[in-house]
Amino acid sequence: MRVNKIALAGNPNTGKSTLFNTLTGLKQHTGNWPGKTVVHAEGSFEHKGEQYVLVDLPGTYSLFSNSTDEEVARDYIIFDQPDATIVVLDATSLERNLNLALQVLEMTNNVIICINLIDEAEKKGIQIDEKKLAHELGVPVVKISARNKKGIDQLLDTLNQLVNGQIITTPYRMSYSREIEERISKIESKLNGFFDDKYPSRWVALRLLDGDEDLIVKLHNHSNNRQREVSTNGVPVSVKS
Repeated sequence: MRVNKIALAGNPNTGKSTLFNTLTGLKQHTGNWPGKTVVHAEGSFEHKGEQYVLVDLPGTYSLFSNSTDEEVARDYIIFDQPDATIVVLDATSLERNLNLALQVLEMTNNVIICINLIDEAEKKGIQIDEKKLAHELGVPVVKISARNKKGIDQLLDTLNQLVNGQIITTPYRMSYSREIEERISKIESKLNGFFDDKYPSRWVALRLLDGDEDLIVKLHNHSNNRQREVSTNGVPVSVKS
C-alpha cells in the first residue's frame, strides 16, 4: 500500500505541534534530523483507506536557510518532495504568517493552507473568508481549531482529495520588478531540463539570485554527475544535473 509523505510547516506558536499530536496520537516518534541537533518528529495516521506519514518540520518564520531550523524545513520540502505540505497559520496573525505560506507556494504545488486557532480569532471579532483566500492563493484553505478538534475531518478530506489528484492547485507566485523578473527568466531558461524538472526552476533561480551558496552545494549533492553552468549576473555558477 502506498504511504503518503506529508510535511507540516508553520511559524512557531501557531498550534502546529497540537495539530501533529491530534492527527498522529500515539503513533509518533522523535529523534534528530541526520547531522543536526534539531528535533525530528514523525508520526502516522490513516484516513479513508489512505496511509500517511506526517513529518513535523521545525517552526520557522521563513525558508531562507538563515538558521538550522530553516535549512532543515527547506531541504525537506525541496529534496524529499512530500506528497503534500500543510502550512499552519495563526488565524489571529494571518498577515504575518502568510510570509511563510507564500515561500512554500514558490517551492511546491501540493499545498494546503490550514488556518488554526479560528476559535481565538472569532473571540477577537476576526472573520476570515477561506473561500476568497483559497481563490487568491490557488490552493485549498481550511479553517480549524486543533485544540478543540474543529475542522479536522474537513482537513483530512481535503488532504485525501489532494494526494489523489482530485484537487488541482494553481499556487500564487510573487511578482517582482521588471529587472528581477527578466533575470529570473534568463536563469530559468538555462535551468530548463537541467534537473529533469525535479526542482522548481523559478524558486531555484530566485535562490541563486539571492546568492544562496548553501543551496548550490546541495544541488550539487542531489544531482547527477554531469556538469553544466548557470550564470547569475554574469557570474558562472557550476551545478550538476
